[in-house]
Amino acid sequence: MSFEFGRATVIDSLERIRMLGSAMRKTGRPVVLVPLRDGVHAGHISLIRAATLLPRAVVVVAWQGEDVPEDFARERVDVVWRVTDADLWPAGAPRVMVEFSGGLEPSLTGDLTRLVALLGALRPSDVIVGEKDYELTVALRRAIADLHLGVELHGVPTVRMPGGLAVSLRNAGVAEEAREQALALSAALTAGAHAAEHGADRVLEAAASVLAAAGVEPEYLELRGLDFGPAPEEGDARLLVAATVGGVRLLDNAGAPMGIGFKNLE
Repeated sequence: MSFEFGRATVIDSLERIRMLGSAMRKTGRPVVLVPLRDGVHAGHISLIRAATLLPRAVVVVAWQGEDVPEDFARERVDVVWRVTDADLWPAGAPRVMVEFSGGLEPSLTGDLTRLVALLGALRPSDVIVGEKDYELTVALRRAIADLHLGVELHGVPTVRMPGGLAVSLRNAGVAEEAREQALALSAALTAGAHAAEHGADRVLEAAASVLAAAGVEPEYLELRGLDFGPAPEEGDARLLVAATVGGVRLLDNAGAPMGIGFKNLE
């Protein structure tokens, strides 16, 4: 099998993508997987650009959409792997699920199982994911370690619009009249993060007060450690929120330097 680097060559079978991964491993070239679904926005482009920065890497975008976006060729993606459930799983759906204990998101098991299946099929050296879905990033990192998958995970920071709203397919679906209310999620996270030097209670109080002022009732507002365990009294933590705004369920998260605060960071 041959292809031209940087031309977004489409591969639409499990057998051929396995052949690609095997061939690249034999030549010693890193294979970097960028798992996407069926939409492309600035956040996804940032993942692809992070992948292309790895030396000599072959960049593979896993794609479930119908049409292959021209963005992939413009960003000099090497391979677009057209993934279907029928090809990825012998029964057309997973028969074994990978679970993440202590999580918040009900759909995480399905998303995590799909990612592990993609890694198993391609066997890349690296995988690039966005921290917009922070819980999924942590869960995948844990699965890679616990299941000995031999892949290095790279998390890319969330891309945000000028007002602070995270760039995502979900956020794009928020009605125009609810946009200002949706901005309360990132504003709440910012308020909570800036209260981090005063402890966990103040972080949650500050974030909750911003949401309440905007009339947003969170499904959850949680402060966790970077490994999704309890937040430390001093050190880096993660503040996470989920809420339905304008009929769309939104997720967001931000770092919080507990017991230190931004003004004390060097």
